Amino acid sequence: MKRVKKIVQIGMLSGLAAVAGGALVACSDNNSDTLNQAANAKGAFVIIEEVAPGQYKIKDQYPSDETRVVLKDLNGTERILSKEEMDALIKEEAAKIDNGTSNLTQNNGQISSGGLSLGETLLASAAGAILGSWIGSKLFGNQNFANQQRSAFTNQSAYQRSVNSFNKASTSKTSSSSRSGFFKSGSSKTSSGFSFGS
Repeated sequence: MKRVKKIVQIGMLSGLAAVAGGALVACSDNNSDTLNQAANAKGAFVIIEEVAPGQYKIKDQYPSDETRVVLKDLNGTERILSKEEMDALIKEEAAKIDNGTSNLTQNNGQISSGGLSLGETLLASAAGAILGSWIGSKLFGNQNFANQQRSAFTNQSAYQRSVNSFNKASTSKTSSSSRSGFFKSGSSKTSSGFSFGS
């Protein structure tokens, strides 16, 4: 528990200076801006909360130097998801998107009636946008996914805090690297096309 609190404190201190604007961009941005910002995403700190057995929502998220996801279960126990766990969840969700069974791309009211699966919630978060950037082309422009992202938060104020923090980091990054071009050579990041703020 102390370790999680320490990581939260570090994440908050480094958050605004980090480069993670790609995960959250306003819907008014055009395709090139979205791809550019997503390609430059650096990291995100995300807290996912279990709201009912097997159903999850995003409690909070903000830019960070590294991507970390804290999972809080119904008993209040917190743990950090490993990179392997997150990769496995994202791959599983990608398969659902491909065969049309993911709640993220359906307009079925699943979130409003509770929450999403852990994999769906992760992919709807900034961490999912960064770690699952290779899935972006499957979701970009999907209005159902845009709606599900907004509803994936525990409440509207958590969603708005997230949008504001990432937009602020994005603006800071854009002003400091406006002459650097769209994609830096040698970057391991790929454009996700994910966007928040719709």
